[in-house]
Amino acid sequence: MQIAKNGDTVLINFVVRTSAGQVVGSTEEQGPQTVVIGGTEIFPQVEAALIGMEVGGEQDVMVAAADAFGPRREEMVVQIPRVNLPPEPEPQVGMELGARQQDGSTVNLVITEIGEDAVTVDGNHPLAGEDLHFGLTLVEIKDAA
Repeated sequence: MQIAKNGDTVLINFVVRTSAGQVVGSTEEQGPQTVVIGGTEIFPQVEAALIGMEVGGEQDVMVAAADAFGPRREEMVVQIPRVNLPPEPEPQVGMELGARQQDGSTVNLVITEIGEDAVTVDGNHPLAGEDLHFGLTLVEIKDAA
């Protein structure tokens, strides 16, 4: 039986859940995803779990928050005066804004509250602070070139 090794291109199905059991990602709708083991396309813990798996094999892998999207940082929740926002569209909870940081990079902000004079935005990744649990199934192995 063929087993997956570093450098192989594999097809996998997965379901990603938070520790509370909420599904936050899955291949259910789009079908199996192609991954090159060792290509740093996915979390290293998931790559390590795939090595040695056979087609049809299943494995559960936990990626700690620190190794996934990092801890939730309260300093990433800030208020922006409404006068600093464009006049249109009207801000709404859940709306995403892009902001340029001092180093020139862009951070995505999500509006979490709207006040009369300011909006509260959160620059944390939506999964920051969450341990992620992957349910993996190896669908196909293509040998390394």
